[in-house]
Amino acid sequence: MNKEEMLSKGQEALTPFETQNIVTYVKNLTLKGAMENPWIIGIFAILIFYAVIKRSKAVLAFLFAVISISFLIRFTLPSGQGNELSLASTLPFAFGGLVIGGFLIYLLFIKSE
Repeated sequence: MNKEEMLSKGQEALTPFETQNIVTYVKNLTLKGAMENPWIIGIFAILIFYAVIKRSKAVLAFLFAVISISFLIRFTLPSGQGNELSLASTLPFAFGGLVIGGFLIYLLFIKSE
């Protein structure tokens, strides 16, 4: 295999990772798609492993915030485009956000090791 063949195969393999393709993917990404994407789940698993091994409170707090807010959005706010916000869906979202924020403040600022 010569050098030019290797370069062309490498270019073909890396084409999905071009900036424009990544930007288009992120713009069209939905919350449900993100929660079911194995790449995103794998990245979060690696971050969780790193945070547990290094005992990084900041990384664990970040992961907790991202995962809990994504679950909160998915289960409390309407998913259809025609659905409008109502008091029945907004109140659980607001109180869930307060609980998440309170736990993060406790974890990062109040609790000491």
